[in-house]
Amino acid sequence: MNVFADAVAWVLDPATWQGPAGAGARLGEHLAYSGLTLAIAVAIALPVGVAIGHTGRGREVVVPFTGALRALPTLGLVTLLALLLGTGLMAPLIALVILAIPPILAGAYAGVEAIDPATRGAARAVGFTTWQMVWQVELPLALPLIAGGVRSAALQVIATWTVAAFLPLGGLGRFLIDGLAVRDYAQMLGGSLIVIALALVVDLAFAGAQRAITPRGVRGTGYRDRRTRGPVTEAAS
Repeated sequence: MNVFADAVAWVLDPATWQGPAGAGARLGEHLAYSGLTLAIAVAIALPVGVAIGHTGRGREVVVPFTGALRALPTLGLVTLLALLLGTGLMAPLIALVILAIPPILAGAYAGVEAIDPATRGAARAVGFTTWQMVWQVELPLALPLIAGGVRSAALQVIATWTVAAFLPLGGLGRFLIDGLAVRDYAQMLGGSLIVIALALVVDLAFAGAQRAITPRGVRGTGYRDRRTRGPVTEAAS
């Protein structure tokens, strides 16, 4: 209980947040790393997921492939890439992009795939081209599930960048690594509390955005009931 009180005092101490190695700078670094990781993962996974959901092709390959990516031990992958590429930013960035791709990909293809065929038929009946179908019909309706996939990926990335701090990088994980080196358990726990608070804030922000972009009646009119399908349930969670 004393360690927890010391950790809270460490977090609330204004000196903790000052300087280039303070919590404020480390928080900014952590957000920059996480944002870059998510941007790259979205740029890779979103087009592929939408294409699979729209055409129905490649699902039998992508689903087991993304499952295999989820099974990769992230710390082991970061270590392997660090040995191959050096101890800079590239190794953990590649590893965490690989970690972030599966939930984004699942949300994208599940969201598009779940759209009612009658909705697509109505769009074709009024003369929509393929691109108009994707941009004006499928993406808006799939957006809640896509946001759910990005939300899941964001939380994983924020948590795992903490572990990647065993490399000579910044971010909030430095408080855990540096604190462990000198047995400063208050600093370690305090850094963990900041990571937890950051993850909760990001999760609440994504939850609010996901709720805001969900059109009224979409589940009743735009989607088929596919509760028995794994990807939809997974992405929605």
